[in-house]
Amino acid sequence: MKNILRNRLALSTVVTTLIILVVSVLLAGVVTYFAINVTSTRVQEESVTMQKIHIWMEGGSGGSAQAAFLLINTGGRDIVINKITVRGQTADWADVKTVVPASTVTGDLSYSSDLANIWVDDTEGTDALVTANGAIVFKSGTSMVVYMNEPDSITLNDIGLTVGVTVFTSQAMYYQEANVQAYVASGSS
Repeated sequence: MKNILRNRLALSTVVTTLIILVVSVLLAGVVTYFAINVTSTRVQEESVTMQKIHIWMEGGSGGSAQAAFLLINTGGRDIVINKITVRGQTADWADVKTVVPASTVTGDLSYSSDLANIWVDDTEGTDALVTANGAIVFKSGTSMVVYMNEPDSITLNDIGLTVGVTVFTSQAMYYQEANVQAYVASGSS
């Protein structure tokens, strides 16, 4: 009779251990699922597209470099652009000019020796570029044209090479590559 009682107690210990094990695995699975869900929801809120990216190097001994691209904030929230780099070198905010065009940008971006009155392909006229004074606030659902004078480390020898441009926000970085193009002013030989 004592053997039967001992066997019943032994079986209840195994069942109790299995129940504790199954509950702990289920709890770990729920916590993992919750963490992945929260993380993926946060990442999906911010979305920026870089388009029409160009990097030019003006020909000649006194040539200067210039970069331009179009940013479109397709995410559901406003973001802050903290830093822009070209080939890993941070652009000085005094050299960064931006404009939020009044209409959709349909044409391509072009080199400009005078960034005070630049193009922006806009049927209403020309939009003026504004010098960035630090971090740039970029509203949801809008487009922004960014021009940079003298992006660091671009020289005449870089024409034809691929260079990376990165835009940093508080939650992400957006990277795009472009070939350095030669720019020769009309009337120059």
